[in-house]
Amino acid sequence: MDTLIVAARVVLSLGVVLAMLWYLQRRLSRGARALGVANPVTVVGRQPIGQKASVVVIEVEGTRLVLGVTEQAVTVLHEKPFTPATPTTLDAAISVLGGPESAPAAQFARSLAAAEADDPARVAQPAPSASLAGSILSPSTWRQTAALLRQGR
Repeated sequence: MDTLIVAARVVLSLGVVLAMLWYLQRRLSRGARALGVANPVTVVGRQPIGQKASVVVIEVEGTRLVLGVTEQAVTVLHEKPFTPATPTTLDAAISVLGGPESAPAAQFARSLAAAEADDPARVAQPAPSASLAGSILSPSTWRQTAALLRQGR
């Protein structure tokens, strides 16, 4: 009987401690989100170059860093201030690469710039109330894909 009571007290104490930890974790994480604390490091891209090595592009406070990451070390390969692409810098890059008639690369760059401009006429948004909105099963996703493929011809 004594062992049963001791076991019940241990289980109850453990439950109380776990409940307190869960409550504190929820409370602290909500507090950080409510204060607008954002993650200062954003991973822009990652490319594995071997089994245990990769190249990672991160953004920290307006600076983009290219890092070489292995099991033993992280090495800064390149550092550059980040400036978002604008149509003028895009046009300058196209002219350096061979002029506006340099074929598929220029067309892709212009399509990308148009899509990033948030032009509602070019990018049809699915209805937010649809249950399949944004998924691969949504008919609007397939319509958008077909329209983009037709434009590319």
